[in-house]
Amino acid sequence: METFKNETVLVTGGSGFVGSYCILQLLREGYTVRTTIRSLNKINSLKAALLAGKADNITNLTFFAADLTADEGWEQAVEGCDYVLHVASPFPPGEPEDENELIIPARDGALRVLRAAQQAKVKRVVLTSSFAAIGYSINPKNHVFTESDWTDTAIKLPAYIKSKTLAELEAWDFIKNNPGETELAVINPVGIFGPVLGKTFSSSISMIAQLLSGKMPGTPKISFGVVDVRDVADIHIRAMKDPAAAGQRFLATSDGTISFPEVAKILKDDKNLPVEKVPSKVLPNWLVIFSSWFKPELKAVVPQLGIVKTISNAKAKSVLNWNPRPKETTIRETAESLIKFKVI
Repeated sequence: METFKNETVLVTGGSGFVGSYCILQLLREGYTVRTTIRSLNKINSLKAALLAGKADNITNLTFFAADLTADEGWEQAVEGCDYVLHVASPFPPGEPEDENELIIPARDGALRVLRAAQQAKVKRVVLTSSFAAIGYSINPKNHVFTESDWTDTAIKLPAYIKSKTLAELEAWDFIKNNPGETELAVINPVGIFGPVLGKTFSSSISMIAQLLSGKMPGTPKISFGVVDVRDVADIHIRAMKDPAAAGQRFLATSDGTISFPEVAKILKDDKNLPVEKVPSKVLPNWLVIFSSWFKPELKAVVPQLGIVKTISNAKAKSVLNWNPRPKETTIRETAESLIKFKVI
């Protein structure tokens, strides 16, 4: 039997992919957990996802309605909490017409949560930022990306990358300019994959679904970092508990990057998957660039063609004793879960 801790943790955005896994691990470790969701209509679907993840002690979970764009509900949700994991943030499937559709809720939401946490004398807030706030304005040639790097918001950036960078910068400024009892730690994950708990999952996972379902005629020469959602939940909770994490940011990535063609090969080599539709063809760069004129969703990937970034997870490993899963395992288990839940 798990011994119950006398500590309460609020997870914002509990119905999201990362939020639900944070709740699962916290319940497993015996915490009393609260979560905010935009609408209480989502309670049943969140409970179903948690039960699919074999949730323990689900009676130790309570739900609060709160939205990143409004003040209502945050004070009540945070009151009496020891820690807050601020995971909620908008992540769209495509580029919005107005970047402020993402920037305002991401930035103002983070500040709302930090204000409420300070008023409630929360010990520590762990903010989910992104590699987006680290790796999009420095020339990656011969550069190893670490937590000391920042994306420059003065240059032209996709809305999501800009929103995550500005939200994190504002969060650090708030803590610096409003000294109090509440500490801040930040997690900067790369592309988040891992087993889905139903038909709701992060935008990055739709890439695996597209490969399996044949919606991608070929694979572009694009490389990216991979991290398992279970390891993302784990690093949040380590950063919540470890005294050494206060005032620090941590890159969350498995070892090495992976390319689209390599992902397709991992899928094709998995005997548990229906892989007949997974493309074998590698798309030449010129074709991806040409296609982006007709498919706006490809515009964001064009600048990444042929670029391989070196991303370090040394700090998370040494400070937090964090050991992420191999990326190949994550890709395989993501795909197998999409079949299990009949997403494909």
